[in-house]
Amino acid sequence: MSIYNATVPQYAKILRQLDSWLTKSAAHAETVGFDPNNFLACRLAPDQFALTRQVQACCDTAKFAVSRLTGGEAPSHADTETTMDELHARIAATIAYIESVDESAFEGAGDRVIGLPFAKGMGCKGGEYLNSFALPNFYFHIGHAYAILRHNGVALGKYDFVGGMDMFPIEA
Repeated sequence: MSIYNATVPQYAKILRQLDSWLTKSAAHAETVGFDPNNFLACRLAPDQFALTRQVQACCDTAKFAVSRLTGGEAPSHADTETTMDELHARIAATIAYIESVDESAFEGAGDRVIGLPFAKGMGCKGGEYLNSFALPNFYFHIGHAYAILRHNGVALGKYDFVGGMDMFPIEA
C-alpha cells in the first residue's frame, strides 16, 4: 500500500464518519430537547480535550500529515469554532484540502525527512512519522471524539466508526 493510500483516502473517509457523528449528535440533542452545541464542551476526563478540540486535532493531524509527507503547506485554521456548523465546515475544509493533493506529490514521501515543531532540531523519515505518530495521533483523537458522543447518549456503533469497505465476491 502506498503512503498516499494510507493517508488521503483513509483520512477523508474517517473525517466523513466524524462529520456524520456530529449530524447524529445534533439529531439526538433535538430528540431529547437540548442545544446540540452543548456537546462541544463535553470531555471524558478533566485533563482531556473537549469535543471541539478533539475535532480540531483530527483535522490538524490529517492536514499536517499530508502537507509534511508531500513537502507542501497546510492551510491555516484559527481554532475558533464554537458551533456544530463551524465544526462541519472545518471538517469539510480539511477533506477538500487533503483530497486536492495529487497522488504524485507523495512520491518519495516514505524517505522524506520530516521535522516536527514539538521536537526542535529532530526529524524522522516520512514512513516512520506516518506509522509512529500521524496515524496513531489521528485515531487517538477520533476515538476520543467518538467516545465523548457515545458517553453522552448518541447512538453510534462500530459501523459508524469504521464506515464502509470495498468488498467483492470470492470463491468459497
